[in-house]
Amino acid sequence: MSAAMPLERARAGLVEDDPVMGGSIVQRLELEGWDVTWWQTGREAVTGLGRVAGSLDLVICDIRLPDMSGEAVFEEMTRQPDTPPFLFVTGFAEIDQAVRLMRCGAVDFMTKPFAMDDFLKRIESGRRSNRSGIRLKDYLLGQSPAIQHAEDLIHRYAAHDLPVLITGETGSGKEVAARLLHQVSARAEQPFVAVNCAAIPADLLESELFGHEKGAFTGAHQRHLGYAERARGGTLFLDEIGDMPAALQAKLLRLMENESFTRLGGETAVPFRARIVAATHRALEPGQKSGFREDLYFRLAVLPVDIPPLRLRPEDIVWLLDRFLENATARSDARIRGFSALTEEAALAHPWPGNVRELRNRVDRAVALTASEWIMPGDLFPDRPGSEPRPGFLPLADVRDAAERRQIERALEQTDGQVIKAAELLGIGRSTLWEKMTRLGVRG
Repeated sequence: MSAAMPLERARAGLVEDDPVMGGSIVQRLELEGWDVTWWQTGREAVTGLGRVAGSLDLVICDIRLPDMSGEAVFEEMTRQPDTPPFLFVTGFAEIDQAVRLMRCGAVDFMTKPFAMDDFLKRIESGRRSNRSGIRLKDYLLGQSPAIQHAEDLIHRYAAHDLPVLITGETGSGKEVAARLLHQVSARAEQPFVAVNCAAIPADLLESELFGHEKGAFTGAHQRHLGYAERARGGTLFLDEIGDMPAALQAKLLRLMENESFTRLGGETAVPFRARIVAATHRALEPGQKSGFREDLYFRLAVLPVDIPPLRLRPEDIVWLLDRFLENATARSDARIRGFSALTEEAALAHPWPGNVRELRNRVDRAVALTASEWIMPGDLFPDRPGSEPRPGFLPLADVRDAAERRQIERALEQTDGQVIKAAELLGIGRSTLWEKMTRLGVRG
């Protein structure tokens, strides 16, 4: 009996000029089963990484090095094929630079000093999935590369407490992304409090967000805790932040800077412990004439993620159809087998101006109203205007359906109603024949 092949040890590259810090990292990683290659200058790292980059599972890189910056090392390596993931170690003063590097493709960053247990968790989540490139996790938002990139960012951001700004068109799934960020973070057991800044009247939004004391205004008969206070140590999700009144934007900025606020009519500062996640369909960047405060924008957009519209990710359409159908049928007594191939084709051709929200609503309506086991194009798109036929002519679709119906009936008659043999006679699959029989009202 042959001996079992030993498991391959994970390999890390370390770029750190501090001998004490570097030595402690090497010692701990080797105790955890890693093979570590340590370079103490940027130039040594560039030369060494050029030879072994493809075999490394992770590179841990200090931003400040004696001869060149860690950012320069990263930029050099991104020009090479099969670049390993980079995790940056930084002082607080370089945190803006580290965030910029994450946008450029770095997997994570940590600020000094850090707890070793947290560091080990970060390198485990940031390392390559494995050498063959197979993902270790299932994606929850979709199958397209665009939405999976957004979901990858969400998982990276979950390890940090910095504000996140989610952008995307109306209905694209910004709140779903925010809830996923909350669920995969360490705050998952704390409340997720969602506030739609566009749905609450401007004169009430301050009281709803920050709360008020008894007697703060006419009708304030008791103390009211606002959303910021109710979020406790969880996530405060500010949807449609671009519609927040200018006066309230200043108070939100003060809350973020001071990590505290006062209730309306109060004087005592209330600590704010939640993470702020904001979302907008507007272009809030400086120079867009949005009326949004630039200083608040920069505080909110530390960690940005964009949710692409559904029309730019067609790979997700059928996947979402099936997912929403499963949810809709679980809430009803409908016995629906799925979407016909024609319906899927119609869905792929539709521009989806309302994005994922429109798709979900159309599926819910189709499940509620269809009388068939298969959802047909007319069930999913009942609002599409039909073409008016000229006198003496039938629509081409009706002619095609009538011809198919006659041919199917002839095949079934010739095979004594045996669907499998009829399908062979017609040169189509059995499931396709069942679908056509159901759609055309042909009995077997």
